[in-house]
Amino acid sequence: MSLIRLNDVELSFENAPVLREAFFRLEAKDRVGLIGKNGSGKSTLLKLALEQVHPDSGTVTVEAGVKLGYFSQFSELNGASSITEVLEGLFSHIHEIEAELASIDALIAADPMGSQVDDLIQRQATLFEDMDRLDGWDYKRHIDTALTTLGFTEAHRVCPIDDLSGGWRNRAALAKILLEAPDVLLLDEPTNYLDVAGVEWLEAWFRDFRGAAIIVSHDRRFLDSVVTRIIEVENFHLHEYPGNFDEYIVQKQFRLKTLEAQFVHENELLAFEAEGISDRREAAKAASRGLDKKLSTIKKSRAPRPVDQIITEIYGGLHVKDVLCRIEGLSKSYGDKVLFEDLTLEVRRGNRIVVLGSNGSGKSTLLRVLMGEEKADHGSANWASGAGVVSYNQMLAELDDDDTVTHAVNAMPGSLAFSATRKSVGRFLSMFQFSEVDLKNRIGNLSGGQRARVAMAQCLLSGASVLVLDEPTNHLDMSSTQVMERALLHFPGAVIVVSHDRFFTDKIANRRLVFDASKPGEIAVGAA
Repeated sequence: MSLIRLNDVELSFENAPVLREAFFRLEAKDRVGLIGKNGSGKSTLLKLALEQVHPDSGTVTVEAGVKLGYFSQFSELNGASSITEVLEGLFSHIHEIEAELASIDALIAADPMGSQVDDLIQRQATLFEDMDRLDGWDYKRHIDTALTTLGFTEAHRVCPIDDLSGGWRNRAALAKILLEAPDVLLLDEPTNYLDVAGVEWLEAWFRDFRGAAIIVSHDRRFLDSVVTRIIEVENFHLHEYPGNFDEYIVQKQFRLKTLEAQFVHENELLAFEAEGISDRREAAKAASRGLDKKLSTIKKSRAPRPVDQIITEIYGGLHVKDVLCRIEGLSKSYGDKVLFEDLTLEVRRGNRIVVLGSNGSGKSTLLRVLMGEEKADHGSANWASGAGVVSYNQMLAELDDDDTVTHAVNAMPGSLAFSATRKSVGRFLSMFQFSEVDLKNRIGNLSGGQRARVAMAQCLLSGASVLVLDEPTNHLDMSSTQVMERALLHFPGAVIVVSHDRFFTDKIANRRLVFDASKPGEIAVGAA
């Protein structure tokens, strides 16, 4: 039985196509990873299932009685309540049973007549069976486990949700949707704002989940652990690949080779057609020349580009000192909570330092201290003279809505756009999925993912010697993340990054700073 079905769905927004001839079936226990570039229509597919969006043609069917649970980064909760109150409210049926059991206990304690006792004991036994069936005895433990693993302190649990930051509100929404245990989970970027322990807990939770799921995510390790097949939204169509993310990579390579072979045959047929045209009248010969030009343009646009060569051309003129920063005895506390203490290390040319630890351990605070945005309690971070340092998150926050993409990327003081060739910069931006039309667009018209790409391009082209990145993969699609990874691997300066994305950190890191939860204030420094 298919829980969700899309049959020949077509959808456009403001005459711009989103989906064409889309066919899809979600079966019981399916775990579908939905991937694609920013703006390709992944979130729209979830909204079709939720009937928040309706197709222009075709049908979307959800099986009668199927309970859907939807999480997005913009999920809404009752802001006046605490997360504990919200989660307790999910178990109102358990509370009713508990209240009736308490009243039965009180009646039995009052020593009723014999027949009444029998009736009460029989009713009590029925309620006990209901509690067993509903796992009602352990619901408080389930709430506590979810909140603890998602990093909620006691203060987070009791304050109004409106007082939480956006990231914590997202965590609260995730905790709610998971404890609701729907038949089908529709999850839009569920691992954003989770630390590694939270992501691993979510993976373990999925092992016990009996329902089906459609998961929009760029987290490759998470997809590899959880999904049973991949659906890629590409060129307005849905392309299916059985298996997890690793298997998708292999199958996609085969598909591209097949398409390349098909394209060669298509070229041959077009060439034959061009030869036939060339034997006709002069007008037809002109059409032939036009066709030859079209063929040449298609071949050029489809030819594979040497990604690493493009990146090394960009960074060829960037000269970086050997020692970029000396950190000596750096310490920071908030009240009685020691985040880090007596941290001493050198940041050197070629270092790609990944900062790891649980939420609230002090990772982002360390970056802010290094950037001078917060003051250390003790110690110092001494940057080498002339060593430019840029923060991805600061650039993202300071994007000017009235600016154009091309001006934002190219007009920064010291930008590599001035030292590298215009051609190499153009090819680099093309890899980041910026078309000529995109470059002329205003920042204020961009989606969150597109703004993230602009800020990341700014960082990578900034000409700085040190890049400081706090959760850079959160809003980038998979293709942009892959380009960023290649750029960071070739970047001649130093990179300091906080990330929960294990696939990303495993690929780029050559040094690690690990906040040890069992030893407050202690940071282990070592090679990756």
